[in-house]
Amino acid sequence: MKFYKYLIIFFLALGACKSSKNITDNTAVIKDMSARKIVRKHTAVKTPKTVEAKLKVNYKDSKESLGFSVKMKMKKDEVIWLKGTKIITIFKAKITPTKVSFYSPYKKNYFEGDFSMLTKLLGVEIDFYQLQNMLLGQTLFNVKKKKQTVEIVENSYQLSPKKQRALFDIFYHINPAHFKLKKQYLVNGLKNQRLDINYSDYLEKDAYLFPENISIKAKEQNKFTNIDLSIRSIAFDKTLSFPFKIPSGYKEIEL
Repeated sequence: MKFYKYLIIFFLALGACKSSKNITDNTAVIKDMSARKIVRKHTAVKTPKTVEAKLKVNYKDSKESLGFSVKMKMKKDEVIWLKGTKIITIFKAKITPTKVSFYSPYKKNYFEGDFSMLTKLLGVEIDFYQLQNMLLGQTLFNVKKKKQTVEIVENSYQLSPKKQRALFDIFYHINPAHFKLKKQYLVNGLKNQRLDINYSDYLEKDAYLFPENISIKAKEQNKFTNIDLSIRSIAFDKTLSFPFKIPSGYKEIEL
């Protein structure tokens, strides 16, 4: 597997500290509520200004199965910094609203460019803020920008745009206990593609809610990718630095 695919695997989600209080409630009584009110409650959930975390990532597809560790530092709306290791450092990365940069000390190569690279690899048009939402456990797309419909499905509020996107349909399941995501999924029926992101449990730490476990399943024709993430440690609202410099002599790659 090329090193940048480790980076893409990590981009899909973020869990939370296991020593925190678990507030999962799958038996909460669900009441009739307008889509507008559900959107308001979901987007009002407090999010941290900075995050520092150590994660364990397990990956499996039809050809391979592997695990690696990631250290992440994030400043909301400004920067996401990553370091991936598997005995040795696999990659380092820095993502901002305008630029994606990463390099591999193992491969001695690097990449600098815009978000078209992530769009190509993920198969979904994505920008910094959508990526950030995935890491924070929020809806991939801004649910305030389009009118939403609501149904009660599997003891959750299912939100979906009244007018779906041209390339795929997207659905969000909101937990009635705390109005964070239970899951979100994208479906492209024409191409037989589907991406499911499931948030099975939530934890409370320092007045923030974060997913404890995230499971990602991607399907396309006869191919599949399964990704599971768990947190070894996490801290919020610390003063962080984001050092990043591509070493001289590394070869530039095109994706």
